[in-house]
Amino acid sequence: MMLDTETSVPLGVDWPELREAVARICIRYPGEYWRRLEDEQAYPTQFIEDLTQAGFLAALIPEAYGGGGLPLRAAAVILETINRHGCTASQGHAQMYIMGTLLRHGSEAQKREILPRIASGECRLQAFGVTEPTTGSDTTKLKTRAVREGNHYVVTGQKVWTSRALHSDLMLLLARTTPAEQCQKRTDGLSVFLVDIRESRGHGLTIQPLQAMFNHNTTEVFFDGLKVPAKNLIGEEGKGFGYILDGLNAERTLVASEAVGDGRFFIDAAVRYANERMVFNRSIGSNQGVQFPLARAYAELEAADMMARRAAALFDAAKPCGSDANLAKLLASEACWHAAEAALQTHGGFAFSREYDIERKWRECRVYQVAPVSTNLILSHVAQHVLGLERSY
Repeated sequence: MMLDTETSVPLGVDWPELREAVARICIRYPGEYWRRLEDEQAYPTQFIEDLTQAGFLAALIPEAYGGGGLPLRAAAVILETINRHGCTASQGHAQMYIMGTLLRHGSEAQKREILPRIASGECRLQAFGVTEPTTGSDTTKLKTRAVREGNHYVVTGQKVWTSRALHSDLMLLLARTTPAEQCQKRTDGLSVFLVDIRESRGHGLTIQPLQAMFNHNTTEVFFDGLKVPAKNLIGEEGKGFGYILDGLNAERTLVASEAVGDGRFFIDAAVRYANERMVFNRSIGSNQGVQFPLARAYAELEAADMMARRAAALFDAAKPCGSDANLAKLLASEACWHAAEAALQTHGGFAFSREYDIERKWRECRVYQVAPVSTNLILSHVAQHVLGLERSY
């Protein structure tokens, strides 16, 4: 089942031409396409290529490097629209925020060499090597090491939940270059590298698929003496944690908009089904037991959307936006889940039929409360940094 362009919930008023252009691509990739990919555990290669050739995945790359030069809000609209039309934006979203680390902290030579190739689709920067099996969200304790030896670094360690590594040409890698016990602050001594996956596989880099609840193309990555040229270091050695944090605000804002898009997919589908489904000689949508959960979910999505817009506006104005980005992601993840539950309940038994795509999207949207940052970590951040309460961890 695929949503048509006439939706039950009003479209956003900003960037209407951009929304329409993205929707035209999405309509060519109905639910059957995504269900087939799940069966095959495959990557949406053609869909991503179409988005790339249309310039959407290069939206945030400045025009000087061949990109669209658009603000973060425009990128958020792209991802929201993809998900609203039943497609899956997460298969291409990383390229938008990962390249920001290179753009803001890389050398001019690095930017001139890599950004135009990303913009044209010549190469993909989709993999983000940060999370590790034993450290999880405690990034400062990661164990992957990069030791300088002459004109290269030798990398040893392991990453997990590194999505799209098998479908990316480049990886952004965070590794420790100075042992934690030698650093004054726990956030010191971490560095960011660009790893050429194509050259590295079989030469100290191993990538293994990781089966998950939904088709996210995620992997485990193993580094065993991988040599990374010193010229691939982004910015200054030991300053990588700050570089990564800078990009996480964009990531959380974009993911919030993806969640809003998924939530609107559920509302659109549920409203249409509720109006069409006749039981006891009337539509089930005439029952308040069906109406109220959908109306409440819609209200929550609108509020989450406004917070995501504020976070994007602050980001684009180069103002502090960490709390806003976190709150946008928190509110959107929960609003989306409530919409998913309401849509599933509205469809009743048919929600479990694959052809309606409710169960597929229901599985996909549950991740928002866990990744890229968990709900509890966001609440801890708000408690400490916004409310001024004592640190809880």
